Amino acid sequence: MLAAVAFLTRVPIHVRLDGSDVARGAVFFPLVGAGIGAVVGGIAGINALTTPLAALLGVAAGAVLTGVLHLDGLADTADALGAHTRERALEIMRDHSIGAYGGVALVLDIGIKVAALAALADRGDVLRFAVCAVAVARVAPVLLSAALPYARASGGTGNALGQTGWARCAIAVAVAAAICVWLDAAVALAAAAAVTFVVGIAVRRWLGGVTGDVLGAASELVELAVLVTAVAVT
Repeated sequence: MLAAVAFLTRVPIHVRLDGSDVARGAVFFPLVGAGIGAVVGGIAGINALTTPLAALLGVAAGAVLTGVLHLDGLADTADALGAHTRERALEIMRDHSIGAYGGVALVLDIGIKVAALAALADRGDVLRFAVCAVAVARVAPVLLSAALPYARASGGTGNALGQTGWARCAIAVAVAAAICVWLDAAVALAAAAAVTFVVGIAVRRWLGGVTGDVLGAASELVELAVLVTAVAVT
């Protein structure tokens, strides 16, 4: 549990941890995600502020709490889309500078997320869907790491999570599903499953496997899809 908190947030954990701890802690990823979502949704639903402002502050709080971990992955993955070869794409992902593709991806991601949270806040549904969106989004990297090989020769987040195993993956999925059913937001599961499947097929053909950046991007895309779907069906 401590490894899951340390890996997914900037909460200081003064315990020595390694990749195997993160792999074992993957079963707690949806619970940590639910906590992050509660912070985002709680702030986005503050009635004393205008709805857009509250939503923007909620997204900002989530970014600070997670250390923009998944946003960084989204930007790097988007920049790599401009590469003409697999090797060049992997090289671009190692470069932490943000290009045009990455910049546009971040603007669109944050803008759509703020708009979706604001719409859900107006309907009184922002807290439960924010909790479910982030909870299921944190399961996507676990599943992709278990299903696909690591695209690089060694090291990296995807390689560490690849040790999780299918039993722990099943537990993580069950926990995320229980959260969504409990909060009457089962639609989040369908959206998350669809995006995870599509991303998995795409990166398998593109890179031959996953990287840490791809996993971060997948988590962001799942979260976004759940929020947009929630707006469409509620």
